[in-house]
Amino acid sequence: MELSEATRTEAQTDIYREQPGYFRRLSVFDWLYGLGLVAAAVFALQRYGSYMDGYEQAILLLTAPTFAALGWHFKSVRWLIPLVAALSLWGVSLYGGSLAAANQRFFLKYALSSQSAILWMSALFVFSTAFYWLSLVARSPFGAAVGSKLCWAAVVLGFTGMMMRWYESYLLGSDVGHIPVSNLYEVFILFSMITALFYLYYEQRYATRQLGPFVLLVISAAVGFLLWYTVSRDAAEIQPLVPALQSWWMKIHVPANFIGYGTFALAAMVGSAYLLKSHGILADRLPSLEVLDDVMYKAISVGFAFFTVATILGALWAADAWGGYWSWDPKETWALIVWLNYAAWLHMRLMSGLRGRAAAWWALVGLLVTTFAFLGVNMFLSGLHSYGKL
Repeated sequence: MELSEATRTEAQTDIYREQPGYFRRLSVFDWLYGLGLVAAAVFALQRYGSYMDGYEQAILLLTAPTFAALGWHFKSVRWLIPLVAALSLWGVSLYGGSLAAANQRFFLKYALSSQSAILWMSALFVFSTAFYWLSLVARSPFGAAVGSKLCWAAVVLGFTGMMMRWYESYLLGSDVGHIPVSNLYEVFILFSMITALFYLYYEQRYATRQLGPFVLLVISAAVGFLLWYTVSRDAAEIQPLVPALQSWWMKIHVPANFIGYGTFALAAMVGSAYLLKSHGILADRLPSLEVLDDVMYKAISVGFAFFTVATILGALWAADAWGGYWSWDPKETWALIVWLNYAAWLHMRLMSGLRGRAAAWWALVGLLVTTFAFLGVNMFLSGLHSYGKL
């Protein structure tokens, strides 16, 4: 017998009431993790607060609830953050306040110094890519499992390398020290880390490792550029910040920007997998078209949100540094083109139901637009952002 509307509504309400609240679903370990982050932030504020301005102190305090919420939603972060912190603190202790220790102590020289850790990160990403593709071609779950573990190991060492580079910059001098997001060498590392982390989240969220071969390709390409740039331009050397970058805006604008770049790249590679499957290529080895479409949509949505925030922050930074919110500098113009591209993609998705091959091709072409905004402007154009030129 069909239930009345009132009965259905009452039943749905009862089911909703029976669901535990968000905080009630958290385990004891979740709470311990959150409290540990709060304790670490308070300790850092007490120990180093005198070296920070008000904005930096606020950012530090906000990191605790932010990373707590991230760890509650993405469980793997609960061990990633403590592990990176432990390795970084170990490296700091080995330095003993002197950069000379990097060539004198075994673990610093071969594992924990920034250059060593980043080289390990690069190698592990390449090996991860190889194992993911081996898994896809040979239908080997073991190969995919190894690829996933190697990707996680690369993320751990990449973040450790960035933390050590941050510390090493201060060993060079208090006027040299800065967060490592100031040049192409550093942001390529950041791009690789963000893209990998978002991929690993979707890998767990959708219980599939079949997207690894595609997403790791773009990360390996970034690693290839990073290694070339390191060898040909001695890019790993830590340099003092140019005056325009000596701003706290850099600490929030650049990471937000590269969350956008990383997720746009991820969406493009998922789009390439969608196109292959829709044409019957590797069709029985890839996730369903619905899953591919959903990952692509969610990645672009997240990227667009962060890229929008980064663009607004960039305008505020420009007003602070150059006296105007917008100057049609090539970097600004191409950032606007990227923003308009994905705004149009999302508009068509929400208003006209954009899906299928058209959405996948658009996401793939969007990677070309994003790459030019990220790298091509630095190579071929000049302007107020010339400090980022190749």
